[in-house]
Amino acid sequence: MTTDLETQIADWRAYAERRRELHNADTDELEDHLRARITELTDAGLHSDEAFLIAVKRMGSLDELSREFAREHSERLWKQLVLPGEEPSSGPPRREFLAALVCAVIAAAAVKLPALFGFDLDDDPAFYGRNLSLFVLPALAGYFAWQRRVSPRVIAVVAALFVLGAVAVNAYPMDEDSQSLVISAVHLPLALWLVVGLAYVGGDWLDGRRRMDFIRFTGEWAIYFALIALGGGVLTGFTVATFEAIGVDTETFISQWLLPCGAAGAVIVAAWLVEAKQSVIENMAPVLTRVFTPLFAVALLAFLIGLVWTGNLDVERDVLILFDLLLVVVLGLLLYAISARNPAVGPGWFDRLQLGLVVSALLIDAVVLAAITGRITEFGFTPNKTAALGENLILLANLAWSAWLFLAFVRHKVKFAALEQWQTRYVFVYAGWAWFVVLVFPLIFTFD
Repeated sequence: MTTDLETQIADWRAYAERRRELHNADTDELEDHLRARITELTDAGLHSDEAFLIAVKRMGSLDELSREFAREHSERLWKQLVLPGEEPSSGPPRREFLAALVCAVIAAAAVKLPALFGFDLDDDPAFYGRNLSLFVLPALAGYFAWQRRVSPRVIAVVAALFVLGAVAVNAYPMDEDSQSLVISAVHLPLALWLVVGLAYVGGDWLDGRRRMDFIRFTGEWAIYFALIALGGGVLTGFTVATFEAIGVDTETFISQWLLPCGAAGAVIVAAWLVEAKQSVIENMAPVLTRVFTPLFAVALLAFLIGLVWTGNLDVERDVLILFDLLLVVVLGLLLYAISARNPAVGPGWFDRLQLGLVVSALLIDAVVLAAITGRITEFGFTPNKTAALGENLILLANLAWSAWLFLAFVRHKVKFAALEQWQTRYVFVYAGWAWFVVLVFPLIFTFD
């Protein structure tokens, strides 16, 4: 075979080897089939390039082949779900696991480090509240920086942003009961999570596809972390019950060590699980999106009907927070449906359902904005109300343009890629707002 054909086969094999469902023996078998088909086609008179393209097409997509191998070797697939195998080819996964384990230990140790300087978790909750993300997320960013082999320039930018966040929440003269401290502590994790995203994409933050990869990772990470937290809750319960049976009080150990250190380490472990298993099992966030999108659409529609029927909206602060969380959930459903969709496929019933969901959320956001504006008119601006106003305006803009693009898509006026591009570009808006709240809000409201 020609050198060009060998290069094409080598590229195809390299792509196949990235499928975690396929072992080396599987890839060898597939390559033998591919070469046999190419030989048959070239013997029939086709050029080697044409023979390669036709042979690959006749073999089917690697996704389908991977699923077929997974079905035939289901016991092997289940083993892959736990830890890297014992084959020589599992060297890099083992190194990644060890790196993740080291970063998890660092994150757990960072949570306990302030205790050496007199900051106790029970006695200084405000200190831990505003610094918790600074204890954990640098270790996660470090894991991705090592995994992606990012450049020193990107590492310097990521480190500088973490230092900036640490200075902002600790150097500003904010009282423990000030609203500025609370909203800074709430928005700093979001700002620093997007800094982690910079390490995740290897510094290539301007690439929309890489930003969408980080959005996908975020959804999967949240699910894995929730599952680990549920398992940790069961472990904690059994620990308390078993040691109580022999008269040993474990309350101090659990509250001071097990929960904080375990939660910090779980942040890194969940990230490693997402990275290690993303090609072994189907991503869970899009699956849950398919399940909950119809349910949330019905719930929002029922709420709007009830609102029109009663003409009553309780505008208490807790209710407004609940509505904001609801809008964030709707946005998450929208994002993960977009992230898993084939952009080449035309509009279907699920796209129209999502359009209804987005329009319903848009109407609710307008109602919430009216309520917030009324409270500001009556009581004046405060850090909390101003932050809520800004966040709802940002959500309103996102939902409004998303609804417009969805409508244009189902009417065959724009391609679906426009929706994905809009959402990935809007990440810059969220990042800018989070950092603005952390750095500027305390100055605007004189640290109140």
